[in-house]
Amino acid sequence: MMRRGFMRLVPPLGFLLLLAGVAVAAEEVRIGSKKFTESVILGEAARLLMTEAGLKARHRRELGGTRILWNALLRGEIDVYPEYTGTLRAETLAKLRLKSDRALGEALGARGLRMTPPLGFNNTYALGMAADRAKALGISSISDLARHPRLRFGFGNEFMDRADGWPALQRRYGLPQTNVRGLDHDLGYRGLVAGDIDVMDLYSTDAEIAYYGLTVLKDDLGHFPAYDAVFLYRADLEAWAPGAVGALARLSGRLTDAAMARLNGAVKLKGQSEARAAADFLNAELGLEVRPGTRSAAARLWENTLVHLSLVGISLSAAIIVSIPLGVAAFRRPRAGRVILGTVSVIQTLPALALLVFMIPLLGIGAPPAIVALFLYSLLPIVRNTHAGLAGIADPLRRSALALGLTEAARLWRVELPLAAPVILAGIKTSAVINIGTATLGALIGAGGYGQPILTGIRLDDTSLILQGAIPAAALALAVQGAFEIAERHFIPRGLRARGLTT
Repeated sequence: MMRRGFMRLVPPLGFLLLLAGVAVAAEEVRIGSKKFTESVILGEAARLLMTEAGLKARHRRELGGTRILWNALLRGEIDVYPEYTGTLRAETLAKLRLKSDRALGEALGARGLRMTPPLGFNNTYALGMAADRAKALGISSISDLARHPRLRFGFGNEFMDRADGWPALQRRYGLPQTNVRGLDHDLGYRGLVAGDIDVMDLYSTDAEIAYYGLTVLKDDLGHFPAYDAVFLYRADLEAWAPGAVGALARLSGRLTDAAMARLNGAVKLKGQSEARAAADFLNAELGLEVRPGTRSAAARLWENTLVHLSLVGISLSAAIIVSIPLGVAAFRRPRAGRVILGTVSVIQTLPALALLVFMIPLLGIGAPPAIVALFLYSLLPIVRNTHAGLAGIADPLRRSALALGLTEAARLWRVELPLAAPVILAGIKTSAVINIGTATLGALIGAGGYGQPILTGIRLDDTSLILQGAIPAAALALAVQGAFEIAERHFIPRGLRARGLTT
């Protein structure tokens, strides 16, 4: 009875795997976008153009930075994403020192990739300052910054390490500043307006430049190349999705710098969805009648809940199945136990975002790397509490089990694990709550869940969107904790609960 009750504490893995199953259409065009508004708008435009052409398309939005999208395209995890020629030449393929778009096209072809003709706008990098601050210091060009070594710089995290970013810019202009920090690009505008930083990197089509009246510093040494927007796609796309490339090409040459800035402003300043902004532009510019196909808040919440439950359920179930035997082994074999406890402790110290990124080369983007990372993070509390629960059993109880002539396995299943169950359950509960919160980071690599509205809300500076992910995540954590409390009262005898075993 005790054994059956204890085993029923483990979540039914089969049901959770069923929740995680997602049917993917064989002929679906997968579109990716980077984690900034313009890229998401272009991704939505590509999806709408594909749909209008009679193709099935799915947009995997906000997948991260350049390298994540580039590698996902090479691996075939996505089929197309918006990119910039300057990024391809100066960052992605910088070692090839490509001088022209023709040379770039040949280099892409050698890798099984193609690009559309330019869409029509050049979203180059620039540096910007608050207008009054720039005027007070007499700064109008990047070279002028060299006279003010104490200025505080805040750059997007990707710009901090790009081949065409801060290191190269600093060398080119001989800039002496040392107070340079990396931050989210969209949050940089807040810092600039609030006076927390003096200089930030800009995308020349950012709507915030005009909205805040910022001064764009002249690139007087011509450091930044042209960043003409294109769609980058796999060379085999047209073969299995006829009309896909033609659909993308309809946008070539139709987007001016001003038009793209207006689209960015419609989303970031007026609160339109990226899909609505893209649809309005396509209908007006190309004479189409596409609909954005946006879902209701309730539908998005339901989808995010199912995805989040699958991420948490699969990773936690796997962790329970692995951790309890590890905890038993750590208790029974003290020398091996030190290695086991030390290893899971070290895993817990790894930054969650770093662990997610480490998984991408092995498992790609999406749910698989997120599930493995969450599994690893769930190990420590369960392993440690299993070990502590077994170690906390009183010696007279162990001797009684021996006196009954029970085998080692029988003692474990009939006596030791049931007695340790309250402590083990406490470890599982701790892992579950940590897992629910950490799973929100999975949206950074395309895993979805409650992290998706949080990520979008941060990008758009939209508190309501952030709350659409944060509140359900907190509610789910409370619900799971309550469910474990009920399970404890139902399956753990009152006498064992009263013992109050803790780690």
